[in-house]
Amino acid sequence: MLRLTLLAAALTVACAPAVAQVEVTQLAAPDAFSVPGRDTGLPQDLWRGTPLDTARVVLPMLSTRPLSPAAAALARRLLATGAPGPTGAANDEMLAGARVNTLISLGDVKAASRVLERTPGLDRSAELSRAAAESALLAGDVARACQLAGGLSTGRGDIYWLRLRALCQAEAGQGAQAQLTFDLAQAQARDAVYGRLMSAKLSGTPAGAASLRNGLDLALSRGLNLDLAAAKPAAAVAAVLSGAEPGLPTYDTTAIDAQIGGLAASVVAGLPPPAGVSALIAAASEGDPKTKGRLQSAALLVAALANDLPPADRARISGFPIGEGKAPVGRNLALETAADSRRTGEAALLALWTCAEAGASGPALADRVRMIRVLSRVGLVDEARLLALEGLAGLK
Repeated sequence: MLRLTLLAAALTVACAPAVAQVEVTQLAAPDAFSVPGRDTGLPQDLWRGTPLDTARVVLPMLSTRPLSPAAAALARRLLATGAPGPTGAANDEMLAGARVNTLISLGDVKAASRVLERTPGLDRSAELSRAAAESALLAGDVARACQLAGGLSTGRGDIYWLRLRALCQAEAGQGAQAQLTFDLAQAQARDAVYGRLMSAKLSGTPAGAASLRNGLDLALSRGLNLDLAAAKPAAAVAAVLSGAEPGLPTYDTTAIDAQIGGLAASVVAGLPPPAGVSALIAAASEGDPKTKGRLQSAALLVAALANDLPPADRARISGFPIGEGKAPVGRNLALETAADSRRTGEAALLALWTCAEAGASGPALADRVRMIRVLSRVGLVDEARLLALEGLAGLK
C-alpha cells in the first residue's frame, strides 16, 4: 500500500505543469558615459571601438586647458551624450569625474548636474565629489558643498578640499579652525585671489574686487556682498549667472563673405555649393601675391566640407604651398583610421586632443582642415561647419 501511495505521488509530480524558471540577470553598473546630461542626438554606439587609454588622456585635458569656441561646442555635445562608454570604462571614477568637470568648466552646468544626480558613490571619488561640490557652489548651495566635503572618504588633503573646508568652517562659526585650514591651504599652494577673499571673510580685511573664476570664488564673493557684475566670469559661472545654457558660437558671416565670395551663408546652412567651391579654389590659384595665401587657406577650409571635388579642383589644391600643422603624425594617422571605420567618439576625442594643445585660438590651419574633413565623415557635420567658420573668421 505504501508503495502504491509513493508511486501515485511520483506520478502526480511528474504530470504537474512545469513551473517557469526565472533567470536573474545582474545589470552592469553604469559606466562613466552612460548617464545623459541632455539629448544631443548622437547615437548609442558613439564610443564604439574608442580606446579607453585615449579617453583617459584627453578628458582631463579638456577641463584644464582653454579651448576655442568651436572646440568647446564639440566637447559639450560629445560629453553630454548618454551612451555606453569605451570598453573598460565601467566604474572608472577618474573618467566620470573628468567628464563632469569638463562639462562644468565649459559652461554646461545643467548637463553636469543631471549626470551627478544619477551617479552613486560620490563620497568614494574625489573627482566626482569635487564636481558635485562645484555644482552646488555654483547653484548657491554652500551647505550641500560642505556636506560633500565632510563626507569625503578619499583625497581630503587635496588643495581644493582644503580651500573649501576653510570656507565651510568659517560658515559654521569655527573661526580658529578655519584660519588653521586656510593657512595650511595657502602653504600648500598659494593663491592670491583666494587668499584675499578668504582673509576678508575671516578677519574683515578689505576684500577688493569680486572674483568669478569658479564656484568657490563665486561663493566667497557672494558671501562678502561684492559687485559680481564688475568681474569677468569663467564659462561655468557665466552660465549660472545668466540662467541660460551655453549656445553655439556665432561668426560675422558678412566679413567672411568678403573673403570667400559669398559662401559663408551656405557654410552655415549646410554644404557649400560645388560651383562656389570651384570658383573659390580657382580664385585662390590665380590671386595676386598679397591675397593668395589667405584665399588658399579659405579654399582649403571650405573644400574640406565638400562631398567630393572634381579633378581640376583637386589638381589646384594639391599645389597650394601650405605646410603641415602641429599635431603629431601618429595622432593624425589614428584620426584618419577612426574616420575610415566611422568611430565617431574616437575621432572627436583625437580632434579635441589637438584643440586642447592648441589653446583658445584654435588649431593650426592644416590640423583644422583635417579635423573638418574627419568630423564630417563621422557624422559631426555641424561641429565641422563651426570649425570651418571659426577658421575663416580668424584668417588675416
